[in-house]
Amino acid sequence: MKIAVVMGSVSDMPVMQDAINIIKEFSVEVEVDIVSAHRTPEKLVDFSSNAHKRGINVIIAGAGGAAHLPGMVASMSPLPVIGVPVKSSNSIDGWDSVLSILQMPGGVPVATVALNGAKNAGLLALQILGSQNEELLNKMVDYKNGLREAVLKAAESIK
Repeated sequence: MKIAVVMGSVSDMPVMQDAINIIKEFSVEVEVDIVSAHRTPEKLVDFSSNAHKRGINVIIAGAGGAAHLPGMVASMSPLPVIGVPVKSSNSIDGWDSVLSILQMPGGVPVATVALNGAKNAGLLALQILGSQNEELLNKMVDYKNGLREAVLKAAESIK
């Protein structure tokens, strides 16, 4: 099992690190790269067209501004793609990124998480893999139970 985390620019790394961290926490292999839809279109085509041949199972693509990376990856890859809209320095409050990733045409799906929601993208990728892997599914059950326990403990602490 392997998840790829790609981003349009190194400036996206602080946000995308959350996806990388949670994937590693579940002991799943993660491949990280910068693939710019606008500056390295040849690399984008190669990555997207061949990721499944290299053992990638799910792709997480983060991008800010016009945010074309997730959709372009999805247009060329048979793999599930999860888009992370990134609020970048050239962004209009992040809405440009959200809408660019969210509003995909029919036939080119991209699962979209919240603005800067890379951790949830990582968790969604893990859940996709867990649907076919009992060990990973059990880890996800434990993770969710841990979330529940943390809330119950916090609720008890304020009483």
